[in-house]
Amino acid sequence: MLTFPDFDPVAINIFGLKIHWYAIMYILAFAMAYGLMRVRLKKEPYRSITRPKAWGPTDIEDLLLAAIVGVLVGGRLGYCFFYQPGKYLAAPLEIFKLWDGGMSFHGGAIGVALGIAWYAWRNHRPFLQVADFLVPAAPIGLAAGRFGNFINGELWGREAPEWLPWAMIFPTGGDVPRHPSQLYQMLLEGVLLFILLWIYARKARYRGQVAGFFLAGYGIFRFIAEYWREPDDYLGLLGLGFSMGQWLSIPMIVIGIALFVWSWKRGVSDVEEPVDNTGDSGGDPLAETVVETPSETDADGVPEPEQADDDDESRG
Repeated sequence: MLTFPDFDPVAINIFGLKIHWYAIMYILAFAMAYGLMRVRLKKEPYRSITRPKAWGPTDIEDLLLAAIVGVLVGGRLGYCFFYQPGKYLAAPLEIFKLWDGGMSFHGGAIGVALGIAWYAWRNHRPFLQVADFLVPAAPIGLAAGRFGNFINGELWGREAPEWLPWAMIFPTGGDVPRHPSQLYQMLLEGVLLFILLWIYARKARYRGQVAGFFLAGYGIFRFIAEYWREPDDYLGLLGLGFSMGQWLSIPMIVIGIALFVWSWKRGVSDVEEPVDNTGDSGGDPLAETVVETPSETDADGVPEPEQADDDDESRG
């Protein structure tokens, strides 16, 4: 059994200006996301896209700004209205007290989705094309955030057996050993999901499949990790013995799987010059999919594919 390290949640104190480790984790998360998206620019389909314009570093900056605003606003509102709606409806000004803590991933995800939609609209790009570009960089940022929770000694886990080697006594968790569930979530929702999603997104996929993979993957890992995380004391366990985090993860899993299957059946590729999905010559399923051109508009708000020439078998 371990004792929680005596972390000071304040990383830097300059003449009374306090910068917390949690804020540094957010900054680190966005910095890592920027670097990973620079790598994504070199991968298909983004290296071959020219319509309505090629992807470049300025796209990353604009998209990241929209995502930051979405995370902060959506995460805060999600926490207030998913977890304690009565409190914040009775005192709306409390919503603005960010220094008191309280952020929700699921609210932040909705905020990021709205940020992606705004960026896609401003730049005339398909929403799912933009989402597929962003989401592979998200899990490593989530890992940084969970480590920030651990440093703060918050969101600790349920009671653990004393024989568990890594069971831990948290300062605010009483005298019982607990699961360090922040680290479980860091490893599952962050590191493991990042590795799986990054490997999957290395090859060109049908539009929407990467986003669907992320939604379903996060939802599954979060649902599992919640079995070790202590439910919020003002909520406890809800219907079927599930926590609020689990109930909020179920729609993500359903939407993610549905999006993945729908994208696969729809079969829209953003690769303007079809490339081999395996790195070999031939055998790329995307080489036989429709590559869209700006002639008409489909249901996704993006150009509809032109009619293929009779002698062009690769567009069949």
